Amino acid sequence: MEVKGKIIQKFDLQSGTSKAGNPWKKQNYLLETLDSFPRKIYFDFFGDRADQYPLEVGDMINLSFDIECREYQGRYYTDIRGWKAEKIDSTTQAAPQAPVAPDAPPAPIAPPANEPTFEQTQEDDLPF
Repeated sequence: MEVKGKIIQKFDLQSGTSKAGNPWKKQNYLLETLDSFPRKIYFDFFGDRADQYPLEVGDMINLSFDIECREYQGRYYTDIRGWKAEKIDSTTQAAPQAPVAPDAPPAPIAPPANEPTFEQTQEDDLPF
């Protein structure tokens, strides 16, 4: 899955050693989407990806992620695990601007076909 947004918070790097003796690390972020009704998404990069994608607050990114769920003591927890982040240039995200025309008078509007023009309707039958 993918989502575009802005990093609004970066949390402290977490690290440790697993039961098997392997070192691990996890970097958490909070992203705000670019939708008309922005949503916040809490996600992480785990392992080597924590170093591979160093993000900072204010970065505009396109995040590719997976959703994982795990059970612990009868309760379920859902994680959003990022696997790729592409930085977006904020200047290219702006809507393209239409070229500005020089101040020119508007073109005259032609009357619809088969309708008399003002000059043709001078003879009217109004009572006043």
